[in-house]
Amino acid sequence: MQPRLLKLLDNIRSSYWFIPSLMALGALAMGAGVVYIDVRIGSEWLNQFGWYQSNTPDGARAVLSTIAGSAITVAGVVFSITIVSVSFAAGQYGPRVLSNFMRDRGNQVTLGTFIATFLYCIIVLRTIRGGPDEREFVPDLAVVIALVLALASISVLIFFIHHVPRSIHANNIVARIGRQLVDAFGTVYPAFIGKDAAADAHAAPQVPPALRRGGGPDAEAAACAVRSPRTGYIEAIDDGRLMELAREHDLILRLESRPGAFIHEGRVFARVWPKARAEEDVVAAVAAGFAVGVERTPMQDTRFLVDELVEVGARALSPGVNDPFTAIACLDWLGAGLSELAKRQIPSPLRLDKDGALRVMAVPFDFSDYVDLAFGQFRQYLASDRNAARHALATLERVAADCRTPTQVAALQREAEALAELAGAELAAPLAREVRAR
Repeated sequence: MQPRLLKLLDNIRSSYWFIPSLMALGALAMGAGVVYIDVRIGSEWLNQFGWYQSNTPDGARAVLSTIAGSAITVAGVVFSITIVSVSFAAGQYGPRVLSNFMRDRGNQVTLGTFIATFLYCIIVLRTIRGGPDEREFVPDLAVVIALVLALASISVLIFFIHHVPRSIHANNIVARIGRQLVDAFGTVYPAFIGKDAAADAHAAPQVPPALRRGGGPDAEAAACAVRSPRTGYIEAIDDGRLMELAREHDLILRLESRPGAFIHEGRVFARVWPKARAEEDVVAAVAAGFAVGVERTPMQDTRFLVDELVEVGARALSPGVNDPFTAIACLDWLGAGLSELAKRQIPSPLRLDKDGALRVMAVPFDFSDYVDLAFGQFRQYLASDRNAARHALATLERVAADCRTPTQVAALQREAEALAELAGAELAAPLAREVRAR
């Protein structure tokens, strides 16, 4: 259930309805509670405050009606502005950045504040009584709180007017994705699923022939295939549960896909060995450790964040936009992410249990793969702009300063040479010479 729970929590986090709904329910409860207090203890105690003036039924109705009408009107305006800003960002920076806007707490809280104020006023308004044929009742404390909510709504509106233009600024969008990438590398590496085979020189786990990659159809037939129940992107993998299942039933699992990979229904996303111990309930439990959805998310997919930065940078370098400085900002954050990754130990894809037995074989993905993902995908766009190409080489240099192994530096060197070669073919001779010199 963990990957499905993670997926549900991620969907809730990126929704516009959850926080406003909670605030609306809170407003309903607060309205009923404050009116109850007014009924139980009255409002005479408010007279001790010199600034307080008692309300008549007509006056209280007018105040609450004005606040409620204004709040719901502004809520509609806030929603319209939010949709316009999201549409602009999707067209300017790419549809994948929508996930960042959907997670924006500022927009969610702003919308929730006005809806909550409206509902609170409606709840209180219906309790006011006053007329020739009924006993007069005015919930003075509730009216005072409605005025406080009105002031809070004005403050939130001012914040929202400031927040929207900042949220669609190119540098802020890139920085938000870049910080997520740096934080994701800090969370994912080193991995927490079992012990690292590379960390123990004496472990030297033996991979069964049936689980060796490239072993052919005969070797793969010796292992039980776990197939996807649906088509979509793998959004989350419950790695801890997979390790527990493998240890409990004395199995070895080989993962065929990683979070972010697209998989068709019926395709294999894991293999279980030995096949004789892969009972039906065990295979079902392994399949339940994968959450498949309709879109990629940054929940466990660090490559998705890299792709977002590359997409924003590639759009910025397109002839229709021609904004190399946004591309340079993307390069800076890609470099920051790779520098963070270079300082960390990339764990072995062979994961051991606490007794040192091989239990899970993950899909290998090392530092050079991330370099190719970040700069290799970006290369054809960088090579067409002199400023971006030079900055890309400077970024590779900064990343190299944080590398700990010759293999990491060699991956950066290969990318630098490939970029310089492509820039020589794309740029005019004087500009190409500058890139080669850099």
